[in-house]
Amino acid sequence: MDILLQQLINGLVLGSIYALVALGYTMVYGVLGLINFAHGEVLMIGALTAFSAISALVGINPDLPGWLLLTSGVVAAIPVCMAVSFTIERFAYRPLRNAPRLAPLISAIGVSIVLQTLAMIIWGRNYLIFPTTLPNDPIVLHTFVPTPEADYERIVSITPIQILIVVVSALLMLALTFMVKKSRLGKAMRATSENPQIASLMGINANSVIAATFVIGAALAGVAGVMVAANYAVAHFYMGFLPGLKAFTAAVLGGIGNIYGAMLGGLLLGMIESLGAGYLGQLTGGFLGSHYQDIFAFAVLILVLTLRPSGLLGERVSDRA
Repeated sequence: MDILLQQLINGLVLGSIYALVALGYTMVYGVLGLINFAHGEVLMIGALTAFSAISALVGINPDLPGWLLLTSGVVAAIPVCMAVSFTIERFAYRPLRNAPRLAPLISAIGVSIVLQTLAMIIWGRNYLIFPTTLPNDPIVLHTFVPTPEADYERIVSITPIQILIVVVSALLMLALTFMVKKSRLGKAMRATSENPQIASLMGINANSVIAATFVIGAALAGVAGVMVAANYAVAHFYMGFLPGLKAFTAAVLGGIGNIYGAMLGGLLLGMIESLGAGYLGQLTGGFLGSHYQDIFAFAVLILVLTLRPSGLLGERVSDRA
């Protein structure tokens, strides 16, 4: 039972990160019908920007509290990620908006490679040790479970940064849901996703709405990048590729273009990965386990695309003309 609870906690933490990044994919696709494969690199830029900001503050005053350092890293990462994503939309995607669908896809892959290369030039190719901001000591829960043979101790642990990841992700997802459903920008985004031409005739600036969609998704990815770096204590120029690909899988699983689907898909994928890796490692005596958890994510992607391409909450709709 302790393994199940521990893996559920790990899955919730991992799924919260996937959900945040998947929201960026699903919002852009819902408004523009575009898969932004450079979104994972925005996460990487956020993590490395936070690393530089926190390292600079530690160099100035090593006695600053950890919560202040982490907050400063997030505050530095968000505007940088927003500026990067705005630039990508303006110069890599907007000129190709009316081009065949393959053109922006190729452009997205090219932008991803460019961002990785620039990050490697700026921060180097080696793994960077992310500064410790919150205590590393896990919060351990002990419970004694009586059995006919003997009592045994069930141990479940969670770290402060993992608690922060779950809480912050939940708050950001609630804020995004409120914004999309209640704000003027959210209404404009929904109108643009239905029909950009008609939305323009109604006085909505489609270009501004699309740019805002990219920027909001980038802010979420920036926060997720700082969370990933703080949780694993490392940052490097290639760190955004795999989480970005898994977040795309989560968006497809939930139904790409559907905000609730992205949240659900992210949480489910995190649970599937953690439970699969945990029990696979137990059954094989540690021979297989966490190093093979990527198999589960991409197996899910294959199954979803094969059995239900629209995702769990997606609707089967015809392609736009």
